[in-house]
Amino acid sequence: MGNLLTAIDLRAYYKTVQGEEIKAVDEVSLEVREGEVLGIAGESGCGKSTLASVLAFTVIPPLYVVSGEVRANGTNILTLDKETLRREIKGKYISIVPQGAMNSLNPTSRIKNFVIDVLKEHFPEMSKEEALQRARERFEALSLPPRILDAYPHQLSGGMKQRTVTVISTLLNPKVLIADEPTSALDVSSQKIVIKLLVELLRKQIIKSVVFITHELPLLRHFANRIAVMYAGKIVEVGPMESIIFEPLHPYSKLLISSVLVPESGMKSKRIEAIPGVPPNLKDPPTGCRFHPRCPSYIEGICNTSVPPFITVKSDHIVSCFLYGGEHG
Repeated sequence: MGNLLTAIDLRAYYKTVQGEEIKAVDEVSLEVREGEVLGIAGESGCGKSTLASVLAFTVIPPLYVVSGEVRANGTNILTLDKETLRREIKGKYISIVPQGAMNSLNPTSRIKNFVIDVLKEHFPEMSKEEALQRARERFEALSLPPRILDAYPHQLSGGMKQRTVTVISTLLNPKVLIADEPTSALDVSSQKIVIKLLVELLRKQIIKSVVFITHELPLLRHFANRIAVMYAGKIVEVGPMESIIFEPLHPYSKLLISSVLVPESGMKSKRIEAIPGVPPNLKDPPTGCRFHPRCPSYIEGICNTSVPPFITVKSDHIVSCFLYGGEHG
């Protein structure tokens, strides 16, 4: 299995009206492999949604890409013109279920009108009836009642709206689906249904991979293959799901898991602990390791002065932390 999407040394900043830069994504390298669910986890404000916007190329001011690459099929899509992106990438190669997707539907329009607009944007020659028939078949294939197409958004529950937006986002069979916090506003039962839908999209090969963004790292226990942990604009650890959940390496990953009550076998006996301190201001992030002001394993003169390199600790499990080696390890 190859990489469907690869981010290389990606930097994306917000520019304030005062001209200051918010370093929301800073030197991020990441790969999305075919056939996998890649979870990206971290606290609110760590840059997860910004990274999703860059990967899906939905970047609008005041966000801008400073440097780096996002490669798909060997091409850096950040260099493509808007027409090529619209015709070949957006919705077809990469699609996104945005944060707050339940509010992305027009409250004054039926679902079918939204579907028609989406399909005719990419296939102008397609008739309205052809577009609706394609949508009906997709809804039926994924066990959603086609009558939803005749409904207004307010007539659907939160979970059904989330599933509807997810299905619409995959009508063009994108290779990579980026789901940004798709379960954060849902109850536990609705969360499971949405996750089941994503797994079904993969099983039916409607999509080839999922990037699932969440602040609830333990939630990924149910379906992720790999997990990347993000803190203050940087990836700090990447590894197989079981390793990250049950044997996390980075002090932040450990605290992130310990801060959530999870009724799972093997995790019930873990003590719940709050992460000390607060996330840093990304206008002026800490020097060295950005987690060092909050880290229980902080080493004076090392963690606050140098950026830790990525170290391969176990098979396919890397971490950016001086506790595991590197120049000062």
